[in-house]
Amino acid sequence: MARGTVYEGVKVEKNRRNPASIFDRLKILLILGVFFLLAVTYQLSPPFTGWSEAVAITLGTVIGTTLFVLMGLEVLRQFHYYISERWAAYNHLWSNSVFGGMERALQAMMTDWTRFRLARLFKIFLFFMVIGTGVMIIVDGVTNPIDGLIAIPGLIGQYAFIIVYMIMIMSMMVGQFALMFWFLSKGGIDTVFPEDIETRFTSVWGQDHVLDLVKENVAFLENPDEIEAKGGYIPGGILLWGPPGTGKTLIAESIAGEIGKPFVFVDPGAFIQMFMGIGIIKVKRLFRKLRKLSLQHGGVIVFFDEADSLGSRGAVGGGGDGQFKFEAANSLQCNGLGYLSNQSRYQVLDSMNLLDRSDAPEPPKRWYDRIMMMGGGGGGGGMGTLQALLTEMSGLKKPRGLSNKLRRAVGMKPKPPPKYRILVMMATNMPDALDEALLRPGRIDRIYKVGYPSKKGREETFRGYLKKVKNVLTDEDIDRLATMTPYYSGAKVKDLVNEGLILAIREDRDTVEWDDIWKARSLKELGPPEDVEYIERERHAVAIHEAGHAVTAHLLRSHRMIDLVSIEKRATALGMVASLDIEDRVTQWQTELEIDVKVSIASLAVERMFFDGDSSSGVSSDLRAATNLTALMEGVFGMGSGLTSLAGLPDHVITQIPDPTDKVVGRMADRIEERLQVLYDEVYQLLEEHRGDVVRLARVLEEKRTISGEEVAEVMGSESGSWTEHKPEGFGAADLDDLRSAVSDTGPSGNGSPSGNGARGPKGNGESEPIPSDAVEAD
Repeated sequence: MARGTVYEGVKVEKNRRNPASIFDRLKILLILGVFFLLAVTYQLSPPFTGWSEAVAITLGTVIGTTLFVLMGLEVLRQFHYYISERWAAYNHLWSNSVFGGMERALQAMMTDWTRFRLARLFKIFLFFMVIGTGVMIIVDGVTNPIDGLIAIPGLIGQYAFIIVYMIMIMSMMVGQFALMFWFLSKGGIDTVFPEDIETRFTSVWGQDHVLDLVKENVAFLENPDEIEAKGGYIPGGILLWGPPGTGKTLIAESIAGEIGKPFVFVDPGAFIQMFMGIGIIKVKRLFRKLRKLSLQHGGVIVFFDEADSLGSRGAVGGGGDGQFKFEAANSLQCNGLGYLSNQSRYQVLDSMNLLDRSDAPEPPKRWYDRIMMMGGGGGGGGMGTLQALLTEMSGLKKPRGLSNKLRRAVGMKPKPPPKYRILVMMATNMPDALDEALLRPGRIDRIYKVGYPSKKGREETFRGYLKKVKNVLTDEDIDRLATMTPYYSGAKVKDLVNEGLILAIREDRDTVEWDDIWKARSLKELGPPEDVEYIERERHAVAIHEAGHAVTAHLLRSHRMIDLVSIEKRATALGMVASLDIEDRVTQWQTELEIDVKVSIASLAVERMFFDGDSSSGVSSDLRAATNLTALMEGVFGMGSGLTSLAGLPDHVITQIPDPTDKVVGRMADRIEERLQVLYDEVYQLLEEHRGDVVRLARVLEEKRTISGEEVAEVMGSESGSWTEHKPEGFGAADLDDLRSAVSDTGPSGNGSPSGNGARGPKGNGESEPIPSDAVEAD
């Protein structure tokens, strides 16, 4: 039981010492006893010297006496501990008064640094005494440790050959491993110096919004004092993420070219090695090289391509939580999670397996979890590679170099480490696979998405690559190309221009024309046509089938245009109608999706119309697409009569959401069938009214096999989407000017909000009045 006493005005608790285990109490005594027994055995020489004489002789030597005294002191120490474990006042007397008083006296006499120096000298003295004692035991004629130290040079000279031989053997063994590790740690890291880099910002097309942000980092790297003098620091890490081929590597090269600094390129598999530890050595060598280049050239850029190959410790989906954490869940839709409370957001993310559980407590380990298994170090370049990379990117900035070691040896303060201007850039198309520790500020300070270029960006990219080849394309042609190539990356644009040049060379021309680019695009996206001849009846049926699709798409789609119509067999399709967006869009509306369904089921309507109610198996894929899209409208998109969303939730891979239409069809089959029937009747009536257009277009297809969207418009005698523009509905019927005026005229008090069952329009005094129903119908 603890008892208290007052010491220097402070009440101090008197506690007994914690009891020690039997092993802790006896382990030192056992060790000393074993050494004493060995010393006795050394003196034993039966039958001349027995055990009693050997013990007496050992006690007469220095080593024997020392061991015996140490054993006695250890017995006394353990007896002292035994009493302290049972008597609180005795323990307090020794720990606080005797030993504590000695400690306080030493602190008053000398500083901690002086005590450290004296302790170091004592350890050195003790080390030499141990060495001298060992020589005394081994060499005859040596009676004390001092003589043993004096005899060491003579022993070295006597056994010099054996010592050198052993050193050479050990050096060869160590050298083999060192050479193997050195050889394996080479490669995968290339350095390009400023004079060898020709890429500039002008070489990057279609990513102006990213370049504007990157140029700011370049300005800081060229003039670091601008931000450091104001108490800030240079952003030292940039992550470029986005789809493949969008120009991430090109942007990194352009930065190195603009600022005239060395550019170090790290291959994706540079840190993936056969043996454990090679990746760590490579990371250390890499950053040692970066620090050297930074001091030599005033800065350096290191670029890790496909960073997902080294940026994960084995947990897929552990990436940052800012820009791309919910990319899979939200896609390009509204961020619905942002409107939820914290508790509701937790439940939704938990159900979608997007919840961060990195700080969750670990489950209790079982006995077989304690067994150490070899191999399988987790993601990245192996066990420890990512950790070494994290440490080097933002670890302790230590004073380095031989001069600092010498300064420490003589007690001088080491020089502070220099400021290394190292810009770390990484690129990946799998940002959710990166470790969160890698993406934290201080390592990766800025994260930029390098997405697909917009129409203006694609136009700029086409102009850049077309300037490199001889062509006759006009500005209107380039504008059409940009419109025809949505979601084209810079790499795909480059490849398309190159394929067009190949087609021109194939026809013994050195000038690229519009037809070359158009054919190249068809080959790239649709594949080459197969050499298949239809029988006449089947060719006519396929032409009618595709003409039904084309007429419906041409009349109803004002938001898209027909690219080409073909009855040539390509891959698994007997024919096709390829369309493309007129403008870049990120959302779709119910009226537009219903038009897509009508275009899909137009093939069934037109076959039944022209073949006396009969239809072919070729409509199966069209019906499947129509059913799938209608199911999504009814059960996921909120475009049906209900509000329930039956969206499939991911189970294991968060970037691949399962198809939910099986649930929707199973629960809403009647509603889907009813809606499809209504849309089928509407498209059947539309095709009945344009029966002649279907026949004319089918004849042109039988003759030419493949025609463009412009030829479809010539046959039809109208512009794309003429029927929808004649009778606009929903989103297409909304007038933007009216919408803007309605928003601007709605007061903050909410008086402009609609009430009752009538729409309301603005009045001159800022209030609102009902809009006449005839005005709406007339529009």
